Amino acid sequence: MDDNHPPSIIGHVASLHLHPPAAAGTPLENVEAFEVIAEKGIVGNGRYFSRISRSTGKPSRRQISLIEREQIATHASDLGRKSIPPGIVRANIETLGIKLVELVGHQVQIGEAILYFYEQRTPCSKMDAICAGLRKMMEAGRQGVLAEVVQSGCIRVGDSIQPLNR
Repeated sequence: MDDNHPPSIIGHVASLHLHPPAAAGTPLENVEAFEVIAEKGIVGNGRYFSRISRSTGKPSRRQISLIEREQIATHASDLGRKSIPPGIVRANIETLGIKLVELVGHQVQIGEAILYFYEQRTPCSKMDAICAGLRKMMEAGRQGVLAEVVQSGCIRVGDSIQPLNR
């Protein structure tokens, strides 16, 4: 393998979603692009931007959540639904063509930004409000990942997703 070639593109951004500043549980807003800031998260993400951890006093690691559209489609089918619309499962980034859980512990470039995938998402009770049984289905590697921003930049719908230094 020639080390002068960039890593292969293994996925892309299907849709982007922001938590509004309103109360928890409010539907996410679909957007075409957003800026992310290192150690802070997504600019305009009312609920999570620039949060400080109560336990450490440092920036919260929970800055961005991601899930695969393929996984959402599988959940919908297994639950007898035609589909689950984009943004409903409350992830900031929905992807296509990539296995996110396999990249936990790695830095990943998305658009201009670099994220560190640090753990799998923990599905909350809001998932069962979408569809009974969805929370249980989103366990054991079927729920997406959480990430922190390592390098600031813009992320857009359609941007490539590629792991760094794998």
